[in-house]
Amino acid sequence: MVTDNKLAEKNKNLKEKADKIKLVLTDVDGVLTDSGIYYSPDGEIIKRFSIRDGMGVERLRKHADIETGIITGENSGTVKARAQKLKITQVYLGVTDKKSLFEEILKKNQLQAENIAFIGDDVNDLEIMKLVGLTACPSDGMIFIKDISDYVCENKGGHGAFREFAELILALRENN
Repeated sequence: MVTDNKLAEKNKNLKEKADKIKLVLTDVDGVLTDSGIYYSPDGEIIKRFSIRDGMGVERLRKHADIETGIITGENSGTVKARAQKLKITQVYLGVTDKKSLFEEILKKNQLQAENIAFIGDDVNDLEIMKLVGLTACPSDGMIFIKDISDYVCENKGGHGAFREFAELILALRENN
C-alpha cells in the first residue's frame, strides 16, 4: 500500500507539471537519435531518426498546442532537415551553453521555467534539466541524468523515447 501511495503521489506531481507545459525542448543525439552516426564515402554525417518520435512532435502540436524545440551542440544539416520536415520552428544548433540559451528561450516565448519540458540523455543536458518544469530521459540515458529526471522512458534514444514522453504529457493532461 505504501508503494501505491508513493506511485499515486508521483503521478499527481507529474500531472501538475505536465498541465503547465507549453514547450517541449529536446536534445538530438541520444534522444532523437540512437547516438550513433554513419559516414558517407564523402565524409557526410548521416543520422537515424525514429518516425514514431516525429509523430510525437505532431501529436503534441495538434492535441495540446505544445510546440517542440531542438537544442543541440551539433551544427548538422541533417538535423535542420529533420526539424523542417517536422515543422519545428525553434531549432538551436551548435549550442555550447544550453543553460544560457534557456534564458533567451524563456524571454522569446514569454514563458516561465515551469512551462518548459526537456528530454536529454547526457552531461551536456544536466544544467538545463535542473531549470525546467518537467524532465525525462531515454532508458539508455546516463545514470546521473536518470537520477534527476521526473520520468525515465522505457524506450531508448532514437527508438521512441521522445514519442513516449510526448504521449505521457498528453495522457497526464487528458486526465483532468
